[in-house]
Amino acid sequence: MSAAKLSTHQKALAINLDNHIYGAIAEIGAGQEVARWFFRVGGAAGSVAKTISAYDMKVSDEVYGKAGRYVSRERVEAMLDKEYSLLISRLGNDRPADTRFFAFANTVSARNFDGTNECHGWVGLRFQHEPGAEPSTAIMHVNMLDPTNLQQQEALGVLGVNLIHSVFLAGDGAVDGLKFVSDNIDEHHIEVDVAALFGPAFESVDAAHTGMSMLASGLAKVVLFDKEGQMRPPSEVLRQRPLIIRRVAMSQPLVANERVMEMASKKFLSENGAHEKPLCTVDFSFSTVHADKPKKIEEYAQKVRETLAQGEWVMVSSLRHNYAFTDYLRRYSNQPLRFVVGTSAFAMLLNEGYYRDLSGGILEATGRLFTNDVKLYVHPMKSENFYRHIESSEIDPNWISVGGNALISLGDLEFRPPTNLLYEYVREAGWVFEVR
Repeated sequence: MSAAKLSTHQKALAINLDNHIYGAIAEIGAGQEVARWFFRVGGAAGSVAKTISAYDMKVSDEVYGKAGRYVSRERVEAMLDKEYSLLISRLGNDRPADTRFFAFANTVSARNFDGTNECHGWVGLRFQHEPGAEPSTAIMHVNMLDPTNLQQQEALGVLGVNLIHSVFLAGDGAVDGLKFVSDNIDEHHIEVDVAALFGPAFESVDAAHTGMSMLASGLAKVVLFDKEGQMRPPSEVLRQRPLIIRRVAMSQPLVANERVMEMASKKFLSENGAHEKPLCTVDFSFSTVHADKPKKIEEYAQKVRETLAQGEWVMVSSLRHNYAFTDYLRRYSNQPLRFVVGTSAFAMLLNEGYYRDLSGGILEATGRLFTNDVKLYVHPMKSENFYRHIESSEIDPNWISVGGNALISLGDLEFRPPTNLLYEYVREAGWVFEVR
C-alpha cells in the first residue's frame, strides 16, 4: 500500500514495529494525543522511551527553563533541546547501533472552556535521519480550526503521527516525506503556516522550496516570508497592522515597478494619516500547483527567492479569490487593507464566471472583498501583458472591451451590461482607485 494512503493507525503501528526508531514525546496544551496513538495501536514499547506532559507553568519552567511565552517557537525548541539531549545521554550507548533516535514536542493553546482563546501551537521533531547522524529538526506553527477542544486534540494527534512517520518511513527521505504530513487531515481541521527545516536531512531544501511544498500539499493556505527569507507566522506579523498587498498570479511575470508601491503607500497615507506605517508585501497567488509536479514547485520557489533578493516581504497563497484572501487576513487585523493589482486582475474580478461556486455569485464576492475598509489600488499595464493574463484565464473574454492604447489603465475598461453597473458602483463607492 502506498504511504500516502496509510491510515493513522497503520502509521503509528509501523513506527512501533520498527526496531530502529526510538524516542521521547513531550506535549503541553492538548492532552497527550500523539503519544496516545502509539499506546492505542499496541507495541509502544518498541518505539516510546518516555512521554511527559508538564502542564503547570511552574513545573514546565522547572523542566525546560523560564519562558516569556509558553506557546512559542522558543518554548518548543527548549523542549526539543531538553528531551533529545536526555534521550541520547541516557540511551545513546545502550541501544543497538542502528537505532535512529527522535524527540517530538508540542506546546499548544487548544480551545479553552469558554471558547475565547486563539487556537494555535508549535510542533517540533528532532531526529536522526541515519543511525549516529547529527540531529535534524522540523518545527511547525499550526492553527487549529476545529470548533471543539476534543476535535483539536484528535487533529493534532494525527499531525504528530504523520510528521514522525514522514521523516522515517515515507517517500525518498525526510524532505520528500513531508508531503505526507497532511494525510488524513482535512484542510478545515489544521493549517500549517510555518515549517522550519534544518540539519543534515534537509540540506537540499530552503525555506522557499519548503513553503511551496506546504501549499502544494494542502498543509498551508498562506505562507509569509520576511525580508531575510524566513517564514513568519501571519498571526504574529499581521496582528492589527494596516496592510498593502500587491497580488500577482504565480504563473504571470512579476513586472518590477517600485513606483507603483510608492504611489500606493502615498495614497494610503493620504487616506489614513493617523494610522501606523503599513506593511507592504507581494503576494504570489496560485491554485493549480500539485505535489506531483516538483519541477513546477521549484520553478515557483525560484521566483520567490528572486523577489526576496530584492528585500521585500513575500506572501505565497493558495487562495485564488481576493474575497477569500480578505476573509483570511481579517482573522488577524481589522486595520485598513489595500490590494494593489493590475488592470487585468481587476477586470477578472468582475467576471461572473469566477463565482459559480458561490450561492450569491459576483455580488457575494464583491461584498466579502470590500468589507471593513478594504480598497483596490489598480495600476496600468502594458497591453501585451494585459491580454496575456486575460487569455490565460480561459474564460469568455467578451464581458469586457478595452481601448487600443499601449498602456491600459482603469479608465480604458468597458464592461458589458449588467457588469458595467457594478463597475460604476465600486468606483463611485470609493472602493477602487487608480495609482500610477
